[in-house]
Amino acid sequence: MRPNAIETVDMVIPVKPLHVAKSRLRGAADDGVGDPEAHARLALALALDTVAAVRAARRVRQLLVITSDPTVALELTTAGVPVAPDRPGGGLNPALERGAELLREHDPGTALGALQADLPALRSAELDAAIETAAAVFAAGPVHRAFCADAHGEGTTLLLCAPGTTLDPHFGAGSAHRHERSGAYRLPGDWPGLRRDVDTGEDLRRAADLGVGPHTRGVLAAAPRPRRPAVTSRESLGFAQPSDPS
Repeated sequence: MRPNAIETVDMVIPVKPLHVAKSRLRGAADDGVGDPEAHARLALALALDTVAAVRAARRVRQLLVITSDPTVALELTTAGVPVAPDRPGGGLNPALERGAELLREHDPGTALGALQADLPALRSAELDAAIETAAAVFAAGPVHRAFCADAHGEGTTLLLCAPGTTLDPHFGAGSAHRHERSGAYRLPGDWPGLRRDVDTGEDLRRAADLGVGPHTRGVLAAAPRPRRPAVTSRESLGFAQPSDPS
C-alpha cells in the first residue's frame, strides 16, 4: 500500500451548545414560534442523526464528538460515543483542531476526517464513498487533503486528510473556496445527503425530501402544522347564493 493510501479514517464532529446552534433554523420546529426548547430538540436531532450515520459507515474507524453542551454530551456518552469538551471561547475550527489532536494522540498514523453536525439526510454509504474517493486521490498523490462541498458549492460538509498530514480546517462562510486555496481537493461525487447541510428552513425541507434520520423525523412529526386561513363563504358575508341557471 502506498504511504498516503487509507482504509479508514478517525472522524471528529463538533457540536455547538444547543441554545446557540443553528440560529437561522429558529422556529422551524414549532411553526415559527421560536421556542428555545423546540429549537434545542431540533438541533440535537440533527446531530444525533448525523452521528448515527457516521457510526454505521464502514470506512470510519472511530468517532469523537467535541462539545461543551451537557445535554449533547449526556445523550452521546449514554449511546457509547466518545465526547471531549471544547476549549473555552473556541470556535468551530479550534474545536476541530482539538479533536484532531486528541485522535492523533491515540494513533499518530491515522487518517482524519472532520464532519459537520447538521447532516440529517446523510447515508453511511455516501460517507464511505467519499472516503474511498479521497483515498484514491491520496494514493495517487501529491494531494493529501480533500473536502466535500455543500449543495450550494460554497460551504464544506466534510474535510479529510491523509496520515501524516495536518487537517488544517477552514470551516465557515465560503469555506469551500478557502479549503481549495489551501490545497485541498474538491471531491466530485454525487452524494446528496452528504452535501445537504441544514442552515435554513428551506435546507431542512430539502433534507426532508431526501429522507432524514429518525430523530429529525420525530421532531418534524411532532411540530405543529401551519395554520390555514379560514375560508369565508359568500353566505357568511350576507350574500345570497347564486341562482341556478338551469
